[in-house]
Amino acid sequence: MINTDIKLLQHEALPKIKQVDALQHWIMLFPFAHEMKNIPYADSLLKRRKQLGRKKADAEPIEIDLANAHGSHVVYACIDQSISSFELLTLARKMLAAQQQQKAGRVGILVSGFESEQTERVAEAIIAAACAVAATMPDYKSDKQTKAVLHRLDLYGLKVRHGFKRTLVEAQGNALARYLSMLPPNELTPANYLKRIRSLARENKWKLEFYDSGVLQKKKAGAFLAVAQGSPDKDAGIVRLRYSPGTARPKGKIVLVGKGICYDTGGTNLKPAKYMFGMHEDMQGSAVALGTFLALTRLRVKFPIECWLALAMNHIGPKAYKPNDVITAADGTSIEIVHTDAEGRMILADTLVLASRQKPKLIIDYATLTGACVYSLGSSYSAVFTNRDKFHPSLIQAGKDSGERVWPFPLDADYDKGLESDMADVKQCALEGDADHILAARFLQRFVKNDTPWVHVDLAGGHHKGGLAHIPTDTTGFGVRYSLNLLLDKKLL
Repeated sequence: MINTDIKLLQHEALPKIKQVDALQHWIMLFPFAHEMKNIPYADSLLKRRKQLGRKKADAEPIEIDLANAHGSHVVYACIDQSISSFELLTLARKMLAAQQQQKAGRVGILVSGFESEQTERVAEAIIAAACAVAATMPDYKSDKQTKAVLHRLDLYGLKVRHGFKRTLVEAQGNALARYLSMLPPNELTPANYLKRIRSLARENKWKLEFYDSGVLQKKKAGAFLAVAQGSPDKDAGIVRLRYSPGTARPKGKIVLVGKGICYDTGGTNLKPAKYMFGMHEDMQGSAVALGTFLALTRLRVKFPIECWLALAMNHIGPKAYKPNDVITAADGTSIEIVHTDAEGRMILADTLVLASRQKPKLIIDYATLTGACVYSLGSSYSAVFTNRDKFHPSLIQAGKDSGERVWPFPLDADYDKGLESDMADVKQCALEGDADHILAARFLQRFVKNDTPWVHVDLAGGHHKGGLAHIPTDTTGFGVRYSLNLLLDKKLL
């Protein structure tokens, strides 16, 4: 499905002139004001920096061709050691972009002058950016340009036992999320999406169940089925994937839930053209959940994980659901439909009911859910909501550390006034749309059963023009790197 093959060779020692001369492409990072002792061609690097008038830490890379047989193209920078993860990853993306302009297939990486922990952090950012640029993405152009594919990295100045395995599999998960999200909607229908998931399940030995419309009718999942009923193809459904670590006493189960609307017309409340274009990416929440699931299983984490993906289309048609309909969700909650373009919270409602019935340790759901979130944050951040206030510091710090930045929003009960209905237990949304991202989260929270700890990620950062942090494509796959940091480093529970 995707190509993320990249070979990483580590060399603890700094390179000699002979080793620098042997490679045509280099990326180098040093601390600001570093004297560059024992660095080949240090005089040339410092002279170039002086020519450019650089007197502060670099936010933009410097380029130079060395006076050797290859004319080795070096992209380098001198950085402040307190640089944030987001800024470091952004710089790494720019450095890789400069080498891609040179059609680099093999790149040397030199990191020198930092403390050991900081050296690893800097190297990891470059490797993450390299993996992101090396991943193949959908391309339907008939005139395909021949280009070098980055396939090998030679890292100098550091050798770690873990071999950056987490970064490599994290990149695989992100590449999967981006690839799926970029596929056109006539190719990634719910049926075809399911085929791809089945293939991944066989490859990774996941257990898979698919709840089609017949099964969901038996489970009385009326919220999901209301959205699906407008589609001429009866291919919508909920996928349940399971991974078990095989240990005798595995820790509590983590559940990932993703919104998989493969195309969103808005339904009866039809979107205008400006807002409908690009709605094939309205399934990115499911792709991020799946990419995170893939990365965690390939890391062979010691806790069981389930991944629930709600796959459907939001079509317009004679059978499509409509405003003023009253439907009943799987937990018996009656819902008054206000706006059919608020379909994501409908399919997630039933999915959360089903996923939380077994009392998991934690649920994280992902969705490109609301325009209000983008209005509030732009597309450089994503929003997080939780039913555990104590999670807030960890949620914020995971964003800072991973470079996929998030900000929490309130979930106070008085927001429910905006969802009060005269006809049903709850309104689907408020027609005026004020604070819709908060109302959507309040709506979803009522479907998380058994007081299960829950985090909701509204993916405002799922699409950012020009790329974001280390990701070079407009479609970012935001959330995979964040989730691994949250689950493996912050350990919420």
